[in-house]
Amino acid sequence: MDLLGSILDTMEKPPGMADEEKKKVKAQKAKLEKIQQAEKQKMKAFKEKIQARINAFIKDDTKQNYKFESMEKVYRATVHEIADVAGLTSFSFGQDELDRYVMLWKKEFAPSDEEILAYRNGEEWDPEKAKQAKVLEEQYKLEEAKRKPDTSKPQTNYKDKYEHLIGKASAKDAAKITLANKSYGFVPSENKRDQRTIEQVMADSRAKKKLKTDHLENQDIDSEHTTKSSQS
Repeated sequence: MDLLGSILDTMEKPPGMADEEKKKVKAQKAKLEKIQQAEKQKMKAFKEKIQARINAFIKDDTKQNYKFESMEKVYRATVHEIADVAGLTSFSFGQDELDRYVMLWKKEFAPSDEEILAYRNGEEWDPEKAKQAKVLEEQYKLEEAKRKPDTSKPQTNYKDKYEHLIGKASAKDAAKITLANKSYGFVPSENKRDQRTIEQVMADSRAKKKLKTDHLENQDIDSEHTTKSSQS
């Protein structure tokens, strides 16, 4: 082997393309792990801070709710998680990626639907104004109820609507003034009812009985006269 060949053999070979790629991947991985580690530390510190704030809120008897500053979605989710473990009610309000925030309530002071709606509309909740608004709403409903017509009573008479079918007098009204029709034997119920008192009935019965007795006696007398006349 000549001198040149021996020198080349002792020199390190230049790195290949595969080695360069491996170094880049390794460097990126190390960088990503460093970022993830930093995020974990940041989230840990955030959780500890939120836990401290929530504990202070729970111990403060003068506060019913607590409003956090606006924050990103991942941090809002963490606040909701910690609040749930602490037994609090939590809601998010505002617009995403702009001013959305988390608000907490103690369980005994849970928000009403009207209060939640106010915050969702970007309004501040005022209990006194809410009471006044509710009173005005009830008054408005009462006034509306007075203005509405009473639908329980018919607005038109059905007889007028169906006059061409039943005539001016309905069957029920016509039955009240039924006239006797001797040819068909129809007699009003008033005509069938005996209007006499009990004393009158008994007196009429005695009179009929006496009349019948007198009639029979007259028949017997006439029979005796006839018999005597035939014998003589």
